[in-house]
Amino acid sequence: MIVIYDRKGFDALITLQATTLRGAHLAGAMLGNANMVEFDLRGADLSGADLSHADLRLVNFRGANLKGANLTGADMTGADLTGADISDTVLQPSNLAAVIAQIIND
Repeated sequence: MIVIYDRKGFDALITLQATTLRGAHLAGAMLGNANMVEFDLRGADLSGADLSHADLRLVNFRGANLKGANLTGADMTGADLTGADISDTVLQPSNLAAVIAQIIND
């Protein structure tokens, strides 16, 4: 079982009956303010998900579907977006310059 907590670590935002988040189906999930540091979300479907103000440092989004996701105010320092679909994504993370550099360099 995987539990995703808020940034303070007190409130469970979602509980999944899974052992990995690789390829997980999280389309439309409400994960605003989530603490997801170093999560492996390779190939996950996060289309339309609310990840606003989430802590997404060092998250592996390789090949993930982030189409239409809300990343407003998210900390994406060191996140790997290689091959991720970020079309129609609200991409206004708190470290936008770093995210753009990551996308350009890949």
